[in-house]
Amino acid sequence: MSLLPQLRYPTVSQLVASARALAAQRPALCTLRQVGVSRAGRPLHLLSVGRAGRAVLVVAGAHANEPTGGSTLLALAERVLHERELRGDTSWHFLLCADPDGASLHVTPAPRSLLDYHLGFFRPAAEEQPEWSPSVLPPDRLPPETLALTRVIDELRPYLQVTLHGTDLGGSWVQLTKDIPGLAEPFAKSAAELHIPVETGASDAAGWSASGPGVHVMPSPGAGAAYPSMPDDARQSTWYRTHLYGGLTAVVEVPMWASDLVDDPAPHPAPAAAIRRLARRLLRDGLEVERVLRDAQPRLEGVEGPLLRAAQWALDLVPGLAADWMHTPPADNTMAYVGSVDAFGRRLPLRAAAMLLRVLQETDDRAAPRLERLVAAWSNAFAERFRARWVPLEHQVEHQSRTVVLAARHARDRAA
Repeated sequence: MSLLPQLRYPTVSQLVASARALAAQRPALCTLRQVGVSRAGRPLHLLSVGRAGRAVLVVAGAHANEPTGGSTLLALAERVLHERELRGDTSWHFLLCADPDGASLHVTPAPRSLLDYHLGFFRPAAEEQPEWSPSVLPPDRLPPETLALTRVIDELRPYLQVTLHGTDLGGSWVQLTKDIPGLAEPFAKSAAELHIPVETGASDAAGWSASGPGVHVMPSPGAGAAYPSMPDDARQSTWYRTHLYGGLTAVVEVPMWASDLVDDPAPHPAPAAAIRRLARRLLRDGLEVERVLRDAQPRLEGVEGPLLRAAQWALDLVPGLAADWMHTPPADNTMAYVGSVDAFGRRLPLRAAAMLLRVLQETDDRAAPRLERLVAAWSNAFAERFRARWVPLEHQVEHQSRTVVLAARHARDRAA
């Protein structure tokens, strides 16, 4: 398995301290201000670099379990400060962490392996995710983090919003709410230089058009979903808020561990049959976690919180998603797509098990050892199946940073 990374993912407090130091060093160019608070009362901070021109908004920390974005955001802010041409007619704005409450619960700043990563895993239910909540909640129930983000978008009216995401194991890809011509080629070149595979068949973008390998354009409102059971719809997320002002959003994904199995464009010999097998495995694994939860529930009476809600939410997705895979023709017939579905099917029950394990450990429940074995076995099997190799953090950050700058330049040309 991978060696311990030399660099660590920064905590939210470290992000804020670094941003405050930058603002103090260059007060003529930088400002740091609070733009909202989380449900638990944690502040949300926006670092702005540059005083004039059209705006680029960069968002980190929308998903607590995708930690690369914080490091990338700091690297980008320093680059914008040092490269005058990047801020000539552009102001840059960095939301340091969209979900500080979630970040406080994901506790693996320097994971040594996928098992280590999952032992500290947290990803909230969809309605508690700042970018996704508008797709599953009515406007009067949106969390304060979402309201803060939409206020920032309404104030800045960015021609480009870039939200920094990541995957535990796989490759790099980009999701766009509108196409950015010219982005795909330099994106692929950057990934190749840093030995990061391009995820050409990402299941997150199933059924979307591609403007180049790994660069996916979201379907227009009203288009059918590749996975009808999934409750959230990207087209209802905060990603589309920029369209009110003629802008667009780019979602830049980078892996912590790479797998060369997700960039194979060769046709799969039997994709429908393979995905049906993956659906059956998903149901089997989900049921195994569900049994542990049902056994423990009488002993968890009165126990509640985001970890338990998120574990139950993940388990609730399993039956519908498995049915989608069973009964819907594959959105893509490549080896890469089947590999991405394989990884997705492993993640969902593993994440539910990992979060439930933390709940059971906190309550010293007798079912915890059973889940410990399950999380260890599934984490190790995931790494072995996909031949996981650690992507050095500096490479994760460099590729994500490059892609943001490329997107800003090409989107500016598109808007001109």
